[in-house]
Amino acid sequence: MRLIKIFDTTLRDGEQSPGASMNVEEKLHVARQLARLNVDVIEAGFPIASPGDFEAVRRVAEEIRDVTVCGLARAKDIDIERAAEAIGPAQSGRIHTFIATSDIHLQYKLRMSREEVLEAARYAVRKARNYTDDVEFSAEDATRSDWDFLCRVVEEVIKAGASTVNIPDTVGYAIPQEFGELIEYLMNNVPNIDRATISVHCHNDLGLAVANSLTAILSGAGQVECTVNGIGERAGNAAMEEIVMALKTRPNFFNADTRIVTEEIYKTSRLVSKITGMVVQPNKAIVGANAFAHESGIHQDGFLKERSTYEIMRPEAVGIPQSKLVLGKHSGRHAFKERLKELGYELTQEEIDKAFERFKQLCDQKKYIFDEDIETLVSEEVKRVPEVFSLLDLKVESGTGIKPQATVKLRVRDREVVTTASGDGPVDATYKAIARLTETESHLEKFEIKSITGGTDALGEVSVTLEEDGRVVRGYGSDTDIIVAAAKAYINALNKLEGRKREPSKGI
Repeated sequence: MRLIKIFDTTLRDGEQSPGASMNVEEKLHVARQLARLNVDVIEAGFPIASPGDFEAVRRVAEEIRDVTVCGLARAKDIDIERAAEAIGPAQSGRIHTFIATSDIHLQYKLRMSREEVLEAARYAVRKARNYTDDVEFSAEDATRSDWDFLCRVVEEVIKAGASTVNIPDTVGYAIPQEFGELIEYLMNNVPNIDRATISVHCHNDLGLAVANSLTAILSGAGQVECTVNGIGERAGNAAMEEIVMALKTRPNFFNADTRIVTEEIYKTSRLVSKITGMVVQPNKAIVGANAFAHESGIHQDGFLKERSTYEIMRPEAVGIPQSKLVLGKHSGRHAFKERLKELGYELTQEEIDKAFERFKQLCDQKKYIFDEDIETLVSEEVKRVPEVFSLLDLKVESGTGIKPQATVKLRVRDREVVTTASGDGPVDATYKAIARLTETESHLEKFEIKSITGGTDALGEVSVTLEEDGRVVRGYGSDTDIIVAAAKAYINALNKLEGRKREPSKGI
């Protein structure tokens, strides 16, 4: 099995994402984590770009061991000298020099001929070799270059001493089949290609960076340049975690692997996201919040029976503690029952069925269902008492400049009754209407309200304490509408009082 080198450019190309720049200490923090991740090369910055970039590369070179530290340089004396100075303290240092090879860049950006570019590439590699034996050359915009001219450039820079030659898809223009054919063409038409490692650096402008990188590996590339979370210029770079886990998950197909400690992937992703401020989209492969989450009832049922039915890798393999069964309107009874067990509830089938029915009703009311929501539903079901009174309908009118009033419809034993009452507020009006319909004279001693979860659609819980003839009971109610929750709590307490009234007197 071939070992593919991971060249991480999060600190250089990744930092070029708009708004993602890092200071020296932040770069060091990420570099330490990349070392724990066990990448082969850390491209720590572009030393000539700024004093801060130079300092960052130098500090990483001084501190990080057992990983090659690389600095980027244009094919210019001043760039190469600055990069050499920055990587000087490294246990293993690399200079990465580049020049464009496509006719578009030659004509409009460089204003150079092919021969001038060829000579500049040779010169840059020779100069870099004066400082280190580890020199990488990149043919910028390689995928839009003339293939035969690209072969000449690759051959000459290898003769000049480049031990790694990078073939970048700088603008994300390549299609996987085409890119694979280009790598094969180089492998078959550059006489000294066996003296260097072929590297690829793919951008994601067409969403094909990872696909192009993997195709290049199949075609003979031995190094992949990538970033954590796929951050980078414009639409970003090939995502390190996706490339690594594709090789890990399909070893028989790629016959290749990396040295990456995959259990550090999620931690690295979170760190980079936090430092750069670039949020990982929920449906992002490998490290997104939904990558190992299941809501569909069919998927949940299959997963609970055998996880491989709907998961091709284990979340623990990338450092995520476990898969998530997300309970929502698509969830089935099997997943709901399993979640109840995880929360410590052992219910009868009848209680489960009733709680599940109420759960489905709640799912139609709010987008996210939390464990606290489920616990509230279940606790209400377990504490449910025989219903003498039950809420059928509630309409409330309230606001500035009007007297709050509530119209309440109840089932009292076997008949339906309705009334309207006014009050100091919507809850007061609702409670007066309920008291009138139930013909009760209890005293409200305590009223408590709280949001069970966050968000404007949060499930609210109300608890009340009622006293009547020396009997004290607590009632509970929950709903996304807090007035409805208050009504449920009051009625729940009244039902408990009715139950207490039927208890035989125990005497003194």
